[in-house]
Amino acid sequence: ERWSEELQLRIAVARDITRRKRAEAMQAALYAISEATHAAEDMHTLFQQMHRIIGELLPVTNFSIVLYDEKSGEVRFPYHVDEHTPPPVPHKLNSDTLYAKVIRSGQALLLTPDDAAGVPEELRHHAQAGAGNYSRSWLGVPLESRNGTIGALVVQSIAKNAADHAHYTENDQELLQFVSTQIAAAIERKQMIANLQQTALYDRLTQLPNRELFHDRMQLALARVRRGQVQLSLLYLDLDKFKEVNDTLGHGAGDLLLQKVARRLEQCVRAEDTVARFGGDEFVVLLENIGSPEHTELVIEKIRSALNQPFDLAGQKMNILSSIGVAYCPLHGDDEKQLLRHADEAMYLAKKCGGNQFQISGDVASK
Repeated sequence: ERWSEELQLRIAVARDITRRKRAEAMQAALYAISEATHAAEDMHTLFQQMHRIIGELLPVTNFSIVLYDEKSGEVRFPYHVDEHTPPPVPHKLNSDTLYAKVIRSGQALLLTPDDAAGVPEELRHHAQAGAGNYSRSWLGVPLESRNGTIGALVVQSIAKNAADHAHYTENDQELLQFVSTQIAAAIERKQMIANLQQTALYDRLTQLPNRELFHDRMQLALARVRRGQVQLSLLYLDLDKFKEVNDTLGHGAGDLLLQKVARRLEQCVRAEDTVARFGGDEFVVLLENIGSPEHTELVIEKIRSALNQPFDLAGQKMNILSSIGVAYCPLHGDDEKQLLRHADEAMYLAKKCGGNQFQISGDVASK
């Protein structure tokens, strides 16, 4: 900027910094996505952070993350924020939806009301009137990873009134495509960590907590006992004559039986309780905040009744009985090793007495 004596006015040169500001915003978004990937504790929190970050770049009141499961061939909607419509139900990738179209083609798709004529009739409502008969703009980009297309990132802009003509542009499409690769990498990383945790903490066959996860939950439960003077019960359960199932029907039938037993045990307890598999046909049930031994015995009878119902093992009906050992905290100990030992010994006593019964640690009479 300078003063011109000749023209008697101040001369200034203006520079358009729009592109620079846009580039800075995109780089900031990439950094924020990277930070969110490491900070988010779970997938839903990660999705919320992605929504917020992209919302600083373009209008995203309506925002969806669609994931494709190659094994099932389905697309599902783990994160879907929309002013007017609930999350779509999972559907096959070969369905006639815009989401599936983006994932199948691996290409971005930008629709405005002006584009409706070129859209198949069954998809046309996406690009036409939204709620209140005002127009909407729909933008979807594929989530690409090294393993292919894992889903899509979708945003919608719905006009609030007749004078509102704000639609997504090709610049918005370019921006969303730019950040989508980083988002896809973030999602895959979280999925990988979740899978590793699942493998490390859950039994592969039954999907129940394994010894490691049971140990963590037991320590937390014991800490609550010490703080709140509450009680807990520990059940050690073994299937009677399980070996005969493997010997007569094969190991595949034995594995199927263990899976079905796991599901029935889960249905017999509360959400705050823990059913774990320790290996073979041995299961442990941790019942927290039990008011009295009578409450524990009610759960035991529920378990026995559930397991006494015939199991369908690939067309073969099979009845299975169980032996259960019981230990109470603090009555039989106040640490994990003591309680497991007492419950285990009671279970073996129940089995020694003929099985199909439960035995409380220290009791003489079987039930």
